[in-house]
Formats: sequence, structure tokens, C-alpha cells
Amino acid sequence: MKQLLVFISFFFCITIYAQKVKLAGSFTENFNEPVLQHFRYGSAGNKAAFKWQSGVTSKTEPDAKVLLLRIDPIDSAGAGRGPEIISKEFTSFGSYSARLKVPDVKTIQPNTGAVVGYFTYFMDSVYGLSEIDIEWLVADPSIIYIGTWTGNRGHLDRIGRTINLAKGTIYNTIYKVGYKGEPTDLTGAQNQPETIDAIENYDASSQFYTYGFDWYPDHLTWWMIHPLTGKKIILWDYRGSQRGIPQHQSYYRMNFWHTNDWPVETNPNSIEKPLHPYVLEVDWMKYEPLNK
Repeated sequence: MKQLLVFISFFFCITIYAQKVKLAGSFTENFNEPVLQHFRYGSAGNKAAFKWQSGVTSKTEPDAKVLLLRIDPIDSAGAGRGPEIISKEFTSFGSYSARLKVPDVKTIQPNTGAVVGYFTYFMDSVYGLSEIDIEWLVADPSIIYIGTWTGNRGHLDRIGRTINLAKGTIYNTIYKVGYKGEPTDLTGAQNQPETIDAIENYDASSQFYTYGFDWYPDHLTWWMIHPLTGKKIILWDYRGSQRGIPQHQSYYRMNFWHTNDWPVETNPNSIEKPLHPYVLEVDWMKYEPLNK
């Protein structure tokens, strides 16, 4: 009887919790205006105003208005220290996409330690972490990092894939526990596709590209649009296990921050503090909830 009462109490708490969660409907943020419609600005670092601007003429495409996120050389290392935008409402299962261009640091500071993150993130006291990532380390913008973090603090689960899109090389597709956990290779349905064709001259800092991910309760698919053919390229279609797939709401985000302990796959020296206010350009971000 006591166990039944505990279960009913827990179920009641979860029900009340779920009722309080307000999920966003479909939206596209075009960043045409100085004021954000569906996002708010956030940064745990220096509060300098120059770190972000919306409705600014693109440095790459003069006909486009974009969001600029500038890294501040004064900021210390750490996710959230740099400029970041965060959705005003929760998002959940559905399709996410964005068009962006990462900073080009190759000739200025090739060992720059900085991360561009396009992702969802929310740490909940009941369910734990809900995070889905697409990331670039600006020291080598031919490489893309995709994956998730789920679970509770002290025991976070990671599924991830690292791809060199210019070479068509999948460096790894793994599962691990914690940031320093021993990675285990994923196989079968959790490792699809097993090969990826190279995108000739792919460089995320050379032009705008469109990227996205489709989040379902039982699978996750990361993708991008080929810049010449317009076809959707599947980067990773993760199926066969619910492990690593977030099951609760999150916030939709974009950020740019300094890392001093995560070098890019091809350059172990790429953890230098940024010396200049490098600029990330974001043309638009879109969310379409799953129709149930």
C-alpha cells in the first residue's frame, strides 16, 4: 500500500509538472530586426553589448540581415561564457534547422580554441539533461561534431559522431559515460550511415550552410543541405536504442564560446584563448514541432 501511495504521489507530481510546461509552436527567426522575437540573449560572461547584434547586414551576403555573435577575448573559458541566444519557450520533439556561417580564423589565429554550438539544452531536476548538439571547433571548420547528452549530473550519457565532411571521413561513432569516459563504438542501427560522401571543399567558415536535426522519441537524425544540389545529406540516423535520446523538453539555442581543453580532431594545439572578437553569422533558425 505504501509503495502504491508513493507511485501515485510521484505520478501526480509529474502530471502537475507537465501541465506547467509551455511548448513553442512552429516558428522561424529570420533575424531581420534588432529585437528578437522567439529568442532572448544570454551570457554568463562579460556583459559587453558588442557580443551580439540582430538585424545586421551580413559580412558575407550583403543582401541578408543576420544575427552576429561575437566572442569576447576577455571572457574566460566555458560554455555559456560567450554570447548565446535561448528560445523563450520550451521546444521538444520535431524538426530543427538553421543557416549559419562559422568564423574564419585560419590565417589570423589557427590555434584558436573556440566552439560554435547549435543545440538544445535544459537540465531538469526530475528528468536530468536534455541536450542535442551540432558543433564546430573553429580551428578546423571541415569537421562537425554531432550527438547528445542525457542523464543526471555525475552520470551523463553521451552518444556522438565526429565527421570530416571535406574528406568524407567518419572519425568515430560512440557511446560513453561522462566527459572523460571510455568510448564504446556503436554498431548496426546506431551507426547509420556507415559511410558519408565528401562535400568538395567543405569549410563551415567559407560560406553559409543549412544544417538541422529531427528529434523523435525513438530516433534522431542529423542532416545538412548540399550547397550545390540542394539535397538533404544524412549525417547520422541514430536508431535501435532509446539510450541517448532526450525524452523531455529543452530550450533551443545557438552560442559561441572559448574552450581551453577541447582541441579539434586534427590540431591538438587548438585551445588558445581567442585574441580577436571573431564573428559567427546566423541567417535564420527554425523549429517545427512533431505532429502527434
